Amino acid sequence: MAYSEDHIALAAEYALGTLDADERAQVETMMAVDKDFTAIVHAWEHKLGVLNEMVGSVEPRPEVWDKIKTAAGLSEPQAPLVLPEAAPAPVAPVVEESPVVTDNSNVVQLSAQARRWRNVAMFTTAIAAALVAMISVGAYQPDLLPAAIRPKPRTQVVEVKTPSAPTPSAQYVAVLQKEGGSPAFILTVDGATRNFTVRKVDATAEPDKSFELWLISDKLPRPRSLGVIGNGDFTARPVLASYDADTINSATYAVTIEQAGGSPDGNPHSAPVYTGKLIESVPPVAPAR
Repeated sequence: MAYSEDHIALAAEYALGTLDADERAQVETMMAVDKDFTAIVHAWEHKLGVLNEMVGSVEPRPEVWDKIKTAAGLSEPQAPLVLPEAAPAPVAPVVEESPVVTDNSNVVQLSAQARRWRNVAMFTTAIAAALVAMISVGAYQPDLLPAAIRPKPRTQVVEVKTPSAPTPSAQYVAVLQKEGGSPAFILTVDGATRNFTVRKVDATAEPDKSFELWLISDKLPRPRSLGVIGNGDFTARPVLASYDADTINSATYAVTIEQAGGSPDGNPHSAPVYTGKLIESVPPVAPAR
């Protein structure tokens, strides 16, 4: 499948370990069904693995684990299963019969019939209550039922069809950071379209200030602005389409802090804060013969 700049940036951040839980789950789901996307993630891990050496492992304190258990509901024992109580059997209304002077045999017969219907009602109510209890246990605790009446587990097979993906183009990435510091921005460039995406990682603009991206090359008389980096996590633009591939690949990319809205005259007004150069992260795939 065709991968957007957002997909490439997600793969890079997965390799860096800067995604939140939902984003990591999204990447791992895509990796499970798409081997080409998995290859992109592995390529990022190979290219950016050196960044992992900059972060040391930290063991959480015991009180942090206690808070995690409390939040997950594991700090208290599981409440016992409470089965629904059987509904009480309906009590047949008491009918006061008028005294009958004659034909006592009819009175005895009617009284016997009333007792039989009352017994039938009580028996059916008990059966209904037992069925409700069995259904409830079978739904929530099937292991408590005898093996003969325990519901059989159902297995559902889901087939995931992946459409054939077009031949991907080369992908390039630059990690913009201070010397020896952690990544502030990740710049990705598509080799075919020359569109780029900037992912904000660890950078916060000052009030009434804006981050602006610049292309610096020996082939150009001065730095060229690539636009203001937006306040969102991703900023995508096609402005590199006006430059040739050699200029794009050999240039230095820098971020300066400018007045709100960017430089008013197209020139940087501060020294670069974050810099980086492009490296090839995913090579182009040769067409099949």
